Amino acid sequence: MPTSRLYDDDFYAWANEQATLLREGKLAQADIEHIAQEIESMGKTEKRELASRLKILILHLLKWRFQPLKRTASWSVSITVQRHELIDHLDDNPSLKPLIDGVARKAYGDAVLRAMLWTFEEMIAEDFWPPELSAK
Repeated sequence: MPTSRLYDDDFYAWANEQATLLREGKLAQADIEHIAQEIESMGKTEKRELASRLKILILHLLKWRFQPLKRTASWSVSITVQRHELIDHLDDNPSLKPLIDGVARKAYGDAVLRAMLWTFEEMIAEDFWPPELSAK
């Protein structure tokens, strides 16, 4: 099966084949265009991970600040975990550091929008618990 067709039909097999070709130095046989696409995609995934963790952290910080009567150990743990995960993520991907301000601004806006999905009555109701955060 040609390499480019294998990419579409069996990604796992394609990835293993490409790794073997690269390790053996057979660059002429490697599917360079798709390899480049996948590497770019990996970079975008790391940026999305940064944004996702920032959104969760900011949302919980907003809730902590503006809903003091509803503070829980779970929120505290989530804030602490997200902080640690962000530090680890940036240690693993230091080139993301210059992007933090822009990503954080967007994450803040998204977190505020999520927090605003609830009515005042919902927010003050003792039996109201927001739905789980969806991973986007």
